[in-house]
Amino acid sequence: MSKHLATGRQGEELAAAYLTGQGFEVVARNYRHRRAEIDLIVRRAQLLVFVEVKTRRSAAYGLPEAAVTPAKAARVIRAAEQYLSENNWLHEIRFDIVSVLLVDGAAEIEHLEDAFY
Repeated sequence: MSKHLATGRQGEELAAAYLTGQGFEVVARNYRHRRAEIDLIVRRAQLLVFVEVKTRRSAAYGLPEAAVTPAKAARVIRAAEQYLSENNWLHEIRFDIVSVLLVDGAAEIEHLEDAFY
């Protein structure tokens, strides 16, 4: 596995652990629909959250969350619409970003709620 993919995978694991600690249940990982992927889908009570995880090893080129472009957000939304249709979800939804910055062996995690839609 390339270093880039390993970094992304590590960020997703850290984000899942963080969200679980916040009372969410992970219901899906790496959900795919056509060319779109949702990193994490989590649930707490009647709230379903579609989470884009962005991980970097340095902030030299900007914070991780800055990598979520409008085009990426649109792909996540399209995949979420498919997931909602497949699962007949009729309750509240939200789109979040979890930003993971890995510096000197430590992880800085920021959870941005209602990041797009």
